[in-house]
Amino acid sequence: MLVRLLHVVLCLIGAMACIPAAGAREDNATLAGLQVTVWSPDRNTPAPLPVIIFSHGFHGCAVQSRFLTNALAAAGYVVVAPNHRDAACSGGSARWTDRPEERFGDPAAWTETTFRDRADDIRRLVAALKTDGSWRARVDNSRLGLMGHSLGGYTVLGLGGAWPGWKLQGVRAVLAMSPYALPFTQRRTLRGLAAPVMYQGGTRDIFLTPALREPIGGYDQSPAPRYYVEFDRAGHFAWTDLQSGSHAAIINYSGAFMDRYVKGGPASPILTQASPDVVILRYSSELGAASIQR
Repeated sequence: MLVRLLHVVLCLIGAMACIPAAGAREDNATLAGLQVTVWSPDRNTPAPLPVIIFSHGFHGCAVQSRFLTNALAAAGYVVVAPNHRDAACSGGSARWTDRPEERFGDPAAWTETTFRDRADDIRRLVAALKTDGSWRARVDNSRLGLMGHSLGGYTVLGLGGAWPGWKLQGVRAVLAMSPYALPFTQRRTLRGLAAPVMYQGGTRDIFLTPALREPIGGYDQSPAPRYYVEFDRAGHFAWTDLQSGSHAAIINYSGAFMDRYVKGGPASPILTQASPDVVILRYSSELGAASIQR
């Protein structure tokens, strides 16, 4: 009941004013038959550009995390976000009273068929970016990252290989922000991830973060390269425009992760350092292995 009540608030996001980051712009488009929002750098940025697909939370929507999608676009990415079938804000067709396909409290009931439509949306988008003449010149499909919040985190983990039947080829990085990972941690399927992964959680995200950091949890079950970042005083909606306290740190760690593994750039020192906003940083990658706790 609490999760459903909190998602009602997300419906307000679609009415929030958008303040684009410097050097970024936001557009609406139809791609693969889906209504999508696209963030991209200003027109003077040389193309083709690396691309990130963003998957929103349950009853969220494509524009729920503008603070992050804008920032990544300003940093040189094309960010594409669809409204999934369960979107309830910014033009989404769902109602906030609609129930999930399976109860969040019963992760054992979740299978590869649960919210498969979300995976299909992203698969169609990726295929269209490769074949649509108006997009082929804009994006570099060989540099593809996935990121998602909450149920969107579940979606991108599944596409990264946690659901074997969903596995999407060519993914270079998976960023899972307060993801609903319990179906995977219970089945121990995160070992199937085929791309570097960064999990992000918060000290006030009491429902989903524990499954990431606990012994033999999401981080421990995932193959390297893997990262876990826990932000101080961040609740479940810290990754949306509703709560701004952790936004700067989320942008910094998310950007550093994507720059390293999607762009293939040098590693930022922040990937191995805990900023003042971070209470736990764990990593096991080509950069070494450590667990830092404040």
